[in-house]
Amino acid sequence: MNFYNIGKIVNTQGLRGEVRVMSITDFPEKRFKVGNEVYAFLNDTKSEKLVIDGVRTHKNFILLHFKDKPTINDVEYLKPSELKIAEDQLDSDDLQPGEYYYHQIIGLYVLDTDGQKIGSVKEILSPGANDVWVVSRDNKSDLLLPKIDSVILDVNLDDEVITVDVPRGLDDED
Repeated sequence: MNFYNIGKIVNTQGLRGEVRVMSITDFPEKRFKVGNEVYAFLNDTKSEKLVIDGVRTHKNFILLHFKDKPTINDVEYLKPSELKIAEDQLDSDDLQPGEYYYHQIIGLYVLDTDGQKIGSVKEILSPGANDVWVVSRDNKSDLLLPKIDSVILDVNLDDEVITVDVPRGLDDED
């Protein structure tokens, strides 16, 4: 079974069994709901299924509480760990045309309008109004591409290629 990252437990919160989570998911309001199952991956070989029974936000964190984990002592061992969901928990109805899950984009090759390879997407940032796709390039610094229609021209998941039009001034190494 495949699993997909939705966040990282970075610390505990208070004494009543809450954990601080840095969200890295496309749909935090859907992933972090009471009753949802998540998997905490403590290392490469050990994971634990958890059921969310409390959710709230505090500053830039999502605070989660898990069923049968009433105290800080019950969740202390979870930090740090990656929170993931199983592949069967993904819902294609979540996506509108032109929207993608992060895992669909990360790793795709990025080509310019002339078909020249720029690099590959290594990470997606969500700083505000639109996502920013971080493109890893050989012998150059990473290129930050805003996910807007004038820059991201085409995403071909079948061919694993993204065609982009890099605006003047965006690439400081040109």
